Amino acid sequence: MKPLFTMACQAYDRMEPLRSGSVPIGGAELNFLDLPVEETFFRMLKFGEFDIAEMSLSTYVLTLAEGSPFVAVPVFPSRAFRHSAVYVREDSPVTDPAELAGGTVGVPEYQITAAVWVRGILAEHHGLGVGSVRYRTGGLDTPGRVEKLALRLPAGVEVTPAGPEQTLSRMLLDGSLDAIYSARNPGPFNEPGHGGLRRLFPDPEAVEREYHERTGIFPIMHTLVIRRDVYERHRWLARELVKACARAKDAGLAGIGETAALRFALPWLWAEAERTRAALGEDWWPYGFEPNRTNLETFLRYSHEQGLAARRYEAEELFAPETLAEVVV
Repeated sequence: MKPLFTMACQAYDRMEPLRSGSVPIGGAELNFLDLPVEETFFRMLKFGEFDIAEMSLSTYVLTLAEGSPFVAVPVFPSRAFRHSAVYVREDSPVTDPAELAGGTVGVPEYQITAAVWVRGILAEHHGLGVGSVRYRTGGLDTPGRVEKLALRLPAGVEVTPAGPEQTLSRMLLDGSLDAIYSARNPGPFNEPGHGGLRRLFPDPEAVEREYHERTGIFPIMHTLVIRRDVYERHRWLARELVKACARAKDAGLAGIGETAALRFALPWLWAEAERTRAALGEDWWPYGFEPNRTNLETFLRYSHEQGLAARRYEAEELFAPETLAEVVV
């Protein structure tokens, strides 16, 4: 009888074949739980409920300092460019990131991956030093969100929680914040006319495309982790999981540019697929270590520079060693 593993991960197109069972994991049965990412992160980090789970790259890196209860594999279910994740009021005089210096910025949690990328990109490429703004943390549209992990930040980085009844969206609208860095749109932004908010970059797609052309980076947000006790009992699982996820990605993205009968309900998705291939290459969502080395090294540098990671980790330290080794036949 094959061992059964429970995996919690959002059912993205690149993961759907694992959920449906059309792509199996060699030697294993899979119980796939399609959960929102915040729920998966919380339950895995606090209670270790799953054998395999999607996890914030930043959160995983922070667990390494105390001897992580997880082991990652180089599979990246979520990636996103993040110039589009900076929001200001519609009437804000700020038109350039450097103009936020001296201001106050809201982030759901200081350590979330999206915020690490935004701070790093704005510091390295747009002249806004990480310590040049103050940070307020809390729920974007629902009060009460707190950091999942205790942080030991260096002097010069000011991070304070919002009040128990405050939300970042409301604080931005009432002038308590000058900007928000958020992976999700603030609630008001989804309203007609964007609810009095705008993105800081007027054409973020153009800025993000230029960033990729210059750096080669399509930022990694999440990785897959195996609970360490499961990994130590089933070392073979790490490599088989990577192989299965690669097959699932290929199957899930097949037909994305089809024109005869649209697989997805977007009329010009074929054109976007062609533009994406032209800009990012045939494998624009790579798994594995070497194709993502620069991406990972940049993130690890940002995490350390921002006072989050205990030291500047080598990218190889993140993953099960057998997933880094080449199989020679």
